[in-house]
Amino acid sequence: MSAVTEADILNALRPIQDPDFNRSIVDLGFVKNIEIASDGRVSFKIELTTPACPVKEQFQSAAQTAVAALPGVSSVEVEMTANTRSAKRPTEQEVLPGVKNVIAVASGKGGVGKSTVSVNLALALAQMGGEVGLLDADIYGPSIPLMLNVSGTPEVTPDRKIIPRESYGLRLMSIGFLVGDDGPVIWRGPMVHGVVQQFLSDVLWGELDYLVIDLPPGTGDAALTLCQTAPLSGAVIVTTPQEVSLIDARKGLKMFERVNVPVLGIAENMSYFLCPSCDARHHVFGTGGGARTAEELNVPLVAQIPLQPDVVDSGDTGKPTMIAQPDSSAAAAIRELAGSVVRKLSLLNAEAPPILDSNIEWVNTP
Repeated sequence: MSAVTEADILNALRPIQDPDFNRSIVDLGFVKNIEIASDGRVSFKIELTTPACPVKEQFQSAAQTAVAALPGVSSVEVEMTANTRSAKRPTEQEVLPGVKNVIAVASGKGGVGKSTVSVNLALALAQMGGEVGLLDADIYGPSIPLMLNVSGTPEVTPDRKIIPRESYGLRLMSIGFLVGDDGPVIWRGPMVHGVVQQFLSDVLWGELDYLVIDLPPGTGDAALTLCQTAPLSGAVIVTTPQEVSLIDARKGLKMFERVNVPVLGIAENMSYFLCPSCDARHHVFGTGGGARTAEELNVPLVAQIPLQPDVVDSGDTGKPTMIAQPDSSAAAAIRELAGSVVRKLSLLNAEAPPILDSNIEWVNTP
């Protein structure tokens, strides 16, 4: 029996294609560190563009099966790794330097469940393997402390840097940690601008694959400051099926277009109620609104999240749906949203043009 070669292994893996890039994982350079022992044991790594890749288990299984079928192979070990890509420009490195991708979650109006979507999206990304932070930028109505059951003032380093709080594996920051549960935030625009700037420059976020920012509703001071200051990789617009929500969602989308932030998609929250006894879908707030808006504005509809009563209860008790009801329909829709977000970001980062400055060569390649 002839010994297997590295070329044999690469040829066996070549038919496995990344569904987003539509190219072989071999041609994309994902296959690394091939080792072949004299007794036919084979090991290698598949390095993905994000640890939160929704198809990494399929890649691992397909790769193991393909190489195990080669003559001369006695066993196969496939290690899945990731190197999250970023399209941040060199001038943006001073803001959130260790954060590779910044995702804004926005809505044109309040009451659409934007914070609930933000919290559960961040948890889904973390459960998929990413290092994730969550910034509650809703200065006048912070809800993240309650929804994640975290309170108390964050610690501050001797050089006046703020250490994020943590919950369920997420690094967290919110004005709610600084003013307390009952303290109203009665600030004018310049003060809001200042605290948003502090959250971006004075919080020790560390190395993150994704920072999810829960924007305040509308297009006011805090939202505009973040859009103009933070190195946003993309935005998710949360809406509900009613026409009044969709009108405001369009305004939010136009804001991101004006500041050149790509909109990753529209998430339609409270899309339908799934009857627990008969599994029938009831469209309590109408139907098709999110899809029509997505088509009209030429952005994808990335999730339709059902109206699930325990979603509210889970947030109120500090144990979000992704933790309390991970097998529910709402959790499945959030995972679908997270998968769409990471795939779109990987494509955007790979498609970003090479960037040069006098000292550093920044190159993004597939």
